[in-house]
Amino acid sequence: MRIIAGRFRRRKLMANPGLTTRPISDFVKESLFERLGDWIEGQRVADIFSGTGTIGLEALSRGAASVVFIEKDRKAVELLKHNIESLGEEAQEACLCWQTDIFRCSFRPKGDSAKFVPFDWMFFDPPFVMVEELSPTSELFRVLKQLARDDVSSPDTRLVMRTPGQAQFVMPDVWELAHHWPFSHMEIFIYRKAQPFGSATLEEQAAAEPIDETPIAVPETEA
Repeated sequence: MRIIAGRFRRRKLMANPGLTTRPISDFVKESLFERLGDWIEGQRVADIFSGTGTIGLEALSRGAASVVFIEKDRKAVELLKHNIESLGEEAQEACLCWQTDIFRCSFRPKGDSAKFVPFDWMFFDPPFVMVEELSPTSELFRVLKQLARDDVSSPDTRLVMRTPGQAQFVMPDVWELAHHWPFSHMEIFIYRKAQPFGSATLEEQAAAEPIDETPIAVPETEA
């Protein structure tokens, strides 16, 4: 694993062995951030289900103002902290590692760490089995509603979620779909907060967000 671009480009990152976390491939990560362009620059980012931090550290390298990493697995958090430390003091000051269970998390760091919220971008990468069970009765559904609270995320927050290919799930109506990028064996959805009645339509907002939505075929070795 490595950082693809930005001020920390080519830096190697440690990954958690085994199946505890699912690191995103370099190909998919590069494709995702190329499509996001400079939208991440200066933004407060949350990397939820962060694993060892490959997405959040890529965002930091590409200009994010700060990143909060939220991960439950102890070994993954140890490796995440090592990855951040390897990037130097600048990265350490801009990052917060939060070892916690998302189902018991406030998503609002306290004290001096309050500078990290509200989030402008949230990368949300739950285990695929959780996505396939996402419905109004699931705990993940409740968490997604919580992430839309104004004391957690900004009005223009974007939530990026990776899912298995052709998964069937139900999102809370506090989120509306902005972009959908299918890959070979997975999909990436970008949601925005649902707009109040009388605000700009989804089509009007999408027209102001000129991101290429052409599907990408991932090589078999990268799927």
